[in-house]
Amino acid sequence: MAVGKEEVEEIVKARTDKREYRRIVLPNSLEVLLISDPDTDKCAASMDVSVGYFSDPDGLEGLAHFLEHMLFYASEKYPLEDSYSKYIIEHGGSTNAYTSSEHTNYHFDINADAFEEALDRFAQFFINPLMSADATMREIKAVDSENQKNLLSDGWRMYQLQKHLSAADHPFHKFSTGNWDTLEVRPKAKGLDTRSELIKFYEEYYSANVMHLVIYGKENLDKIQGLVEDKFKEIRNIDRNCLRFAGEPCTSEHLQILVRAVRIKEGHALRVVWPITPEIHHYKEGPCRYLGHLIGHEGEGSLYSILKTLGWATGLSAGEGDSSLDFSFFTVYIVLTDAGHEHMQDIVGLLFKYISLLQQSGICKWIFDELSAVCETAFHYQDKIQPINYVVSISPNMQKYPPKDWLVRSSSPSNFSTDIIQMVLNKLSPNNVRIFWESKKFEGQTNMVEPWYGTAYSIERITGSMIQEWIVSSPNKNLHLPAPNVFIPTDLSLKNDHEKAKYPVLLRKSLYSTLWHKPDTMFSTPKALVKIDFTCPHASDSPEAEVLTNIFTQLLMDYLNEFAYYAQVAGLNYGIRHTNSGFQVILVGYNHKLRILLETVVEKITSFEVNVRFP
Repeated sequence: MAVGKEEVEEIVKARTDKREYRRIVLPNSLEVLLISDPDTDKCAASMDVSVGYFSDPDGLEGLAHFLEHMLFYASEKYPLEDSYSKYIIEHGGSTNAYTSSEHTNYHFDINADAFEEALDRFAQFFINPLMSADATMREIKAVDSENQKNLLSDGWRMYQLQKHLSAADHPFHKFSTGNWDTLEVRPKAKGLDTRSELIKFYEEYYSANVMHLVIYGKENLDKIQGLVEDKFKEIRNIDRNCLRFAGEPCTSEHLQILVRAVRIKEGHALRVVWPITPEIHHYKEGPCRYLGHLIGHEGEGSLYSILKTLGWATGLSAGEGDSSLDFSFFTVYIVLTDAGHEHMQDIVGLLFKYISLLQQSGICKWIFDELSAVCETAFHYQDKIQPINYVVSISPNMQKYPPKDWLVRSSSPSNFSTDIIQMVLNKLSPNNVRIFWESKKFEGQTNMVEPWYGTAYSIERITGSMIQEWIVSSPNKNLHLPAPNVFIPTDLSLKNDHEKAKYPVLLRKSLYSTLWHKPDTMFSTPKALVKIDFTCPHASDSPEAEVLTNIFTQLLMDYLNEFAYYAQVAGLNYGIRHTNSGFQVILVGYNHKLRILLETVVEKITSFEVNVRFP
């Protein structure tokens, strides 16, 4: 049954979005978002099932991920193994899936003329899949191969270490991927048949009422709705409740710890983590977005600017991660230099100094208003992305947000609340911090090993008083809040030009420069793209000249960062790259303030001086 017109119109979409949307609920309680885009060449679909590795049975780690693999192979209607993937590829498409803590997402795209049959094949995953014994053994090996690849990834290793250092009775602690040991050796030793357990898992958790489907088609909404009703009506509904995993994954035992971990790759990193209230409960207030914006800022007076000036860091990010409806973490991730590795305590001290600055400054409405304006403009004037990426970005959130916010989600905070932002800020204290210090230099200095990835690590207890000493002994630098952002656009109107040129027009030519202009004749958005080619006659004369020119462009980008970061926050992006004839500056963003960025960048480039010495 389709919902009424008034409910359909609740879905908030971007001002520049010409696609049509409709929410329907099938008789089996499958909730679907239909998207019609007559201009698309590719159609796409994404089915999100509200069950993930948190639901893996004890002793069968990776079963949800293994099921994700198995559903691709065959169904009763299409029994030829792997025919689904072959059909997609043969018709210009791609297909993939992923398993997260509480979701499993299946998706594909394909040429528009082959969409109907692809959709029918896709629907059979959730109606009558075949999970043959032969495919079972092959896919256990495929899962194990995937895990073997991940064993050499520092990202996977450090993430599992964070999970390992949490409460053993909380599902966050689990090993998500699975391997040969968890899916074959251990079950067999217990007398369990993995295929039987797989079928049991599917029958227990896969129900239409906990599935959310997004369909992106070329036809009109009525035609797409007819397709969906025909193809997906037979998915069974057992009225499965969406699982909730209450409780915090980190007890007092797992807080106030400093973990030294050995990386695979050279380099060093610092990951400072706090358990917090999930932002999903306050997504209109955006507390993590507000705090991440400030702690992760790169302008003058920011934490990153100070660390970079000291030569201690080459990258910093801050924000919420690993979130669910019941728990979440706020993480500050810092890429350290060799010198920064030697000043870990000072860096943590400076981080807490900046957090103290935020406490003393209070929650600033003008900063929230800037952030809200930037987010709202970005949402309403966003560029179209590929259909497959679009449907995958929407379907996991249909369980979390009301239908009117399925598209905007948490991307546009609009309700200023001092209390809610302050509540999260208060969590960023020395009393519940987890610090993960990563470096290959810790080899031979650790005494524990994480069991799934073999990551060597050691743990040291740290107290609030220890961190207070780090704060006091850290460099006395002028940390301060960012200045008001002059790049935020306020005039998004378009010039009424009925005689737009179809080809670039030469506006000016001199001995030293030429200026061309090409009006936009297609998208009608308040954005512009500026490319400036600087011709340097000797830039490619020799290998040394090539290297020096490349170094020059990188140093120039670094030199402009503090100033240009404000522009990037406001949606004005820039880049500088080495070309065969010199270097090129690219600026893209909203028309209104682009000229300020353009003039200042050119001025800074012409006054930039660098002295490069080779040993």
